[in-house]
Amino acid sequence: MISRQRLRQLRNSVPIDGMFDKLDIPTKRSEGQLRFLCPLCREFNTATNSKTNLARCFRCQKNYNPIDLVMVVTRSSFLQAVDWLATLLEE
Repeated sequence: MISRQRLRQLRNSVPIDGMFDKLDIPTKRSEGQLRFLCPLCREFNTATNSKTNLARCFRCQKNYNPIDLVMVVTRSSFLQAVDWLATLLEE
């Protein structure tokens, strides 16, 4: 069992913008915004919000937090994604 506090820490302490390099997700800058290739629809119609630590694809309307992003890209379970993110905090 993972505590709510630990989940909140993983969701908020691992910067979403830094996840793209770690997960080999292509990015580009457009109109001053960091855009990433959505792992679901494969479009760059995306944005990140560093204040909320969330990413969004406007084409498929999917919101991502760091845990969601790891799950989708690595095709892992929730617990596997949490473990993977925990190793990033330990680095």
